[in-house]
Amino acid sequence: MLLPALMGPPGAWVLAGAAAVALVAAIYPWPVKRISPARSAGVVAGLSLVLDFVWSGVAGQVLLWLPFEMTALLVLLYRVIRRAPRPHVSWLGGLAGTAVVLLPLRMTLHAPQPGWRESVFMALLAFLPAAGATGVGLYLRSLDDRRARAVTEALRDQRGEVARDLHDFVAHEVTGIVLEAQAAQLDDGARERNDELYARIEQAGTRALDAMDQMVRTLRTGEGGTWAEPPATRLYGLADLAELVGRFAAMTGARTELNQEDGIAGVLAREADDAAYRAVLESLTNIRRHAPHASRIAVSTGRTAGRAVEVTVADDGGGTPAPTRDGGGTGLAGLAERVGALGGTLEAGPHGGGWRVRCVLPAPAAR
Repeated sequence: MLLPALMGPPGAWVLAGAAAVALVAAIYPWPVKRISPARSAGVVAGLSLVLDFVWSGVAGQVLLWLPFEMTALLVLLYRVIRRAPRPHVSWLGGLAGTAVVLLPLRMTLHAPQPGWRESVFMALLAFLPAAGATGVGLYLRSLDDRRARAVTEALRDQRGEVARDLHDFVAHEVTGIVLEAQAAQLDDGARERNDELYARIEQAGTRALDAMDQMVRTLRTGEGGTWAEPPATRLYGLADLAELVGRFAAMTGARTELNQEDGIAGVLAREADDAAYRAVLESLTNIRRHAPHASRIAVSTGRTAGRAVEVTVADDGGGTPAPTRDGGGTGLAGLAERVGALGGTLEAGPHGGGWRVRCVLPAPAAR
């Protein structure tokens, strides 16, 4: 491409050099140090516009290098529209697009009989590929933005899942550890009693560590997995309530009853089953935090008249306003949102001299 310029008339090397610079900018894998693709495209487009009006050669010389420069400018225009930072995409895209549209003027303005009709026609002709490059760039930019939003939403959902697990499981176990440690300090009973308390503290700490290990595995899986299929965390359900209530009764010493309808386990879908378990877990955690003197706790599950599943947790620790009963600010409020998304309802409030949490979730047959 440069050889004809060296053998051609004076001024031809300017056209060849401009085309070569544009091609290098279009092909080279930017960025290089502090030179970004958008900046390089802006510089090339600006030089091309200047050359359109200052070059004073013969029109025929332009024909040899114009296709190369036009192709390079179109590539740069597409790249700017797709990749340039949002604050700069408008003026950089306008600059590159103007360079494409006005490039034919370098030939028409130096024709033997220049005329404005020919210049307008050639500019309109160049506008068509410029519009095409802009359209392709905008379309692919929208796909890139959509993909970035999907990744952001996946990260937010994963952080929310970790936060829920941290609140629901780790906080539950840590609360139990604190209460057991306090009981051990105040208990003047036999050594066997203290040994039993210490054993329960150790078990609760082990469960908290297991829950944190699960969260770490979830995060590490997300780093190497696909965002379309986020890593699954363990789901609990109504079948796990007996073990949960048993642990709670052993830790608190309160009379805790579980009234579970026969065959209720497995009725709900997996997500709804897990939400029901978390409703009980959150309720028991709040009882330990805010109603430590409750002497009787009743957990019940069963079908309603509408074939939905109802889960209730009631205590006799005194009715306390809801804002102070939900310690973390993300427990019952976040759980109510999750239950609502599953088509159910979650209510919490004073009931019969104590506090009651009632969760209703639709069974698949009722949907």
